[in-house]
Amino acid sequence: MKCAKLINGKIQIIDVFKPVLTTKGAIIKVLGCGLCGSDIVKIKHSTPENEENIVLGHEVVGEIEEINCKVRDLKVGDVVALGHHYACMDKENCQFCKNESYSMCPTFKKSNIYPAGFAQYIKVDENHLRHTVFRMNQFLKDDEKAFLEPLSCCLRAIRRAGYKYNEDNSKHNALVIGLGSIGLLMLKGLRAFGVNPFGFDISQERMILSASHGFCFEENRKYDTVFLTAGNEKALRTALDYVVDGGKIIVFSSVWNDLSGFSNNEIYYRELSVIASYSPAAEDIKLSSELLNNKIVRVNDLSAHYSLDNLASAVDDSLKGNVFKAYIEI
Repeated sequence: MKCAKLINGKIQIIDVFKPVLTTKGAIIKVLGCGLCGSDIVKIKHSTPENEENIVLGHEVVGEIEEINCKVRDLKVGDVVALGHHYACMDKENCQFCKNESYSMCPTFKKSNIYPAGFAQYIKVDENHLRHTVFRMNQFLKDDEKAFLEPLSCCLRAIRRAGYKYNEDNSKHNALVIGLGSIGLLMLKGLRAFGVNPFGFDISQERMILSASHGFCFEENRKYDTVFLTAGNEKALRTALDYVVDGGKIIVFSSVWNDLSGFSNNEIYYRELSVIASYSPAAEDIKLSSELLNNKIVRVNDLSAHYSLDNLASAVDDSLKGNVFKAYIEI
């Protein structure tokens, strides 16, 4: 079967053996996979020493072809989307799961799909099925289903900001800085939580796109919470300018090099809370499936389609800003 691998720093589509079930789990025929910014980071910063261990692709939508265990009511033929990591969930013995820092759990860091999301077939284990794999509504397009994992990342950030789903958050105003695909998803997630969402980007084109989805920016307003979905010094400064005294800045972005953009004294005297959010918990993935399946969050017409053989072109176009979101058909 075909599978994308990094070889000498270049994306290659190679033939590998189709995975087989030797333990409890499932074989999923991949229908498509979204290209995540983290995939691009892995590619750009790969080294000869680590590229063998790099898994490309994780925003997977596919069809269960084989399953050898009973988990919920998942069965052969189900079209599903999934997350690629899961925590041990042992709240008695794991300090990270006990404190709900699931993405810091050693099991979370070691678990993954096999061999890669950009492959014709993947193997997932029983815990993937239990915690991260969800049947998707047949009326959604495949590229919409593939937003399950990135939306769940945004929901995690929203919950870490202190917002709870199905509670009255209407008094709160939140600003998202950086309106790429994750920024737009964050705005849609905030709206689903009942928070008043606003978005800002230095790109006028992205501001116009955001406005077409019903999101605006009010320059003279201060915001309870600011979500950083763009990582650079200008974005950090903008966050400090627009967050209300006593407010929160949620960091949901990586940077090429560490920056010193946060001012210690400004954070101290204004009593600002700076909170990072990295990757979703199982409950975030579940909620993401519900919001997408019930079309509470709509993600139609956001993706540009590429074939697996043209994955390198999708990466290049994404780096150049030629596409908003790339979806790879397998």
